[in-house]
Amino acid sequence: MLRHRRSPIFPISPISPISPMETLYSIALTRVFSYQPAALLQLFQQLGSATAIMEHRNDIRAAVPDASPKLQEMLLTVDGELSRAEQELLFDQKHAISVLCFNDTGYPQRLRECADAPLVLYYRGTADLNSRHVINMVGTRHCTPYGQDVVRRFLSELRLLCPDVLVVSGLAYGIDIEAHRQALHNGMPTVGVLAHGLDDLYPSRHRETAIQMLSQGGLLTEFTTHTNADKVNFVRRNRIVAGMADACILVESAAKGGGLITAEMARSYHREVFAVPGRLGDNFSEGCNNLIRDNVAMMLTSAEAFVSVMGWESAARLQEAQQQGIERSCFPALSIDEQSIVAFLRQEGDLQTNALATATGIPIGRLTSLLFQLEMKGVVKTLAGGVYHLLE
Repeated sequence: MLRHRRSPIFPISPISPISPMETLYSIALTRVFSYQPAALLQLFQQLGSATAIMEHRNDIRAAVPDASPKLQEMLLTVDGELSRAEQELLFDQKHAISVLCFNDTGYPQRLRECADAPLVLYYRGTADLNSRHVINMVGTRHCTPYGQDVVRRFLSELRLLCPDVLVVSGLAYGIDIEAHRQALHNGMPTVGVLAHGLDDLYPSRHRETAIQMLSQGGLLTEFTTHTNADKVNFVRRNRIVAGMADACILVESAAKGGGLITAEMARSYHREVFAVPGRLGDNFSEGCNNLIRDNVAMMLTSAEAFVSVMGWESAARLQEAQQQGIERSCFPALSIDEQSIVAFLRQEGDLQTNALATATGIPIGRLTSLLFQLEMKGVVKTLAGGVYHLLE
């Protein structure tokens, strides 16, 4: 029997409506497909559930005729992981760790749009992973006083302009931990995405901050217990940081670094990417300056400018209007772009902002502004995870 030598740093209440067997099978499958999450997710989407995959593990070609020999071979090893998955579930249940499967309502809906999203996430915390607004703040592990000051001022201003923002980062040294600490200081929820299991914490010197985050945010990972913080896991971790947010903010980065990897992943997921400019010649501003120069990232100058670009500037006004009750016009006048949005929602059903941006070809910044106008007109309403629903 596998024995867990380490204990979690703090418990929370579990949340998972998925059946126990679906959860068990999901864990076992993710262990087999540890380095091929995209292949597993594609198979999951084809068959609809981890349970369906397990039912066809010995005859996968009956369900997926073009299944490769490699896929067949991998599925034949799943039974050997069931015992390990059972041990994982026992540990999670004992320590009140939430196991979020792909179809779980608590799973980050923005991340679900990504082709390489993990089938299972392990979560401990109190924050809503599907908050109305989510950003990630990343950068060098060797941040300067300039970078620390940027994080402090930005989050302080952002809280006043748009208080319902979840701040995500990787709990690493430098910009990451500064983002978490400043979010805590400003009363904002903040989630750290880890490169190892929830039975340990790396770096250990961030334990005190991590404990605070559990009551004002949380810790999230795709890795099972007894997973070491190996170098490759940090790159895999970055895709979750990038995928679960609306925007990526790179504060400081050298010409190469993990922050740049996260920014590139965010861009590949059609997220907005911002970079903080720095002085020419400064080592830890070179990466940011290069992204701005190459039009890969927008230049971040203030929280006010950021909120405006994201179309979040009217969030407070919308909330006030919703509290007072929005009277829907019987025949609201719609612009051509608004009509295009309505047409796609009518055709495709509920869609997340980024999916709408891809479908309509409208830049995300302008799209969020248009969606706000449609909501004010009583044409659409916002659901969890930034999903928009057409009110017919």
